[in-house]
Amino acid sequence: MPDHGRGLTFGSFLVPTAGEPLLAAAREIEERGLDWIGIQDHPYQRRFVDTFALLSAIAAVTTRVGVFPDVANLPLRPPAMLAKAAASIDVLSGGRFELGLGAGGFWDAIEGYGGPRRAPGEALAALEEAIAVIRLVWSGERNLRFDGRHYRLAGVHSGPVPAHDIGIWLGVYGPRALALAGRLADGWVPSFRGEIAPLAAAAARLDDAAAAAGRGPGEIRRVLNVNGQITGGAREGVLRGPVDQWIDELTDLAVGYGFDTFLFWGEGADQVPRFAEEVVPAVRAQVAAERAG
Repeated sequence: MPDHGRGLTFGSFLVPTAGEPLLAAAREIEERGLDWIGIQDHPYQRRFVDTFALLSAIAAVTTRVGVFPDVANLPLRPPAMLAKAAASIDVLSGGRFELGLGAGGFWDAIEGYGGPRRAPGEALAALEEAIAVIRLVWSGERNLRFDGRHYRLAGVHSGPVPAHDIGIWLGVYGPRALALAGRLADGWVPSFRGEIAPLAAAAARLDDAAAAAGRGPGEIRRVLNVNGQITGGAREGVLRGPVDQWIDELTDLAVGYGFDTFLFWGEGADQVPRFAEEVVPAVRAQVAAERAG
C-alpha cells in the first residue's frame, strides 16, 4: 500500500455525553496541540447532546482546532439544511469545519426518530444525491435546482458561502460505497476495528476507485478513528499497549497504508494527554525519518 505523502494531523474523538464537561475537554484538546475534534452523530441516543449544537459551541470556545461530525447522520439531516449548518459553522469559526458524512445505520433508531428506512442500495444512492445537493448549496449560486429520487432543490438561493472549501469526508466501507468515495469524496473516515487486513483491502479499493475516476489517490484525506488504550505495561493487542507500540503501529498505518489523520478515542483521564505529548510528536518524527530514508 503506498504512502501518499500527505502531512500528518491528529485529533480526539469526543463522546457527546450530556452532563460531561465537553467544552472544557475541547479546550484541553486544542491546548495540547491536537488538530481536530470529531463528534459522533447519533441523535436518537438520549444521553448525547446534539452533534451540530456541540460543534458550534466548541468552535465558539476554541480558536485553532478543526471540528467535524464523525460522521453526520444523513437520513436524519436533510442535505440542504446540513449544508446550511456546515457553512454557518465554517463562517462563524473562520474556516475550521469539515463535513464527515455517512449513509446511515441503526435503521430502527433512525425510523423511530422519524427518518426513512433505506436498503443499502437506496442509502448509497441517497448519499450520492446528498453530495450533489450539499455542494450546490455551498456554491454561492442562485436559483438552484436538483431533482433526485431522494432529494430536490426547487429554485433556492445558496448562502452563506463557506469560509473555505469544506471537505466532504465519507464514513463508508463496502465496495460500492468506496467506489463512490473514490469518485467524489474529499476524505475517507473509517474506524479501526482491531484487524489491519480489512482496512488495508478497503484502502486499496479506494485507491483503485480514485485512479479509475482520474484522480490521484493522494487527493483523498484518510482519517482513521483509532480506539485503544495507551498503557504502561505489556502489549495487549493492536493499539493497546505502551507508547512505543503506538508509535510503531501508527507509523505503519501512515507509511504502509496511506493514512494521514488519526482521531484518538481512549477512555481515561490520562489518555488524551499521553497521546498528545508522548505519541503524536514521536509519530511525526518517525514518519518523517522513514520518508526521508
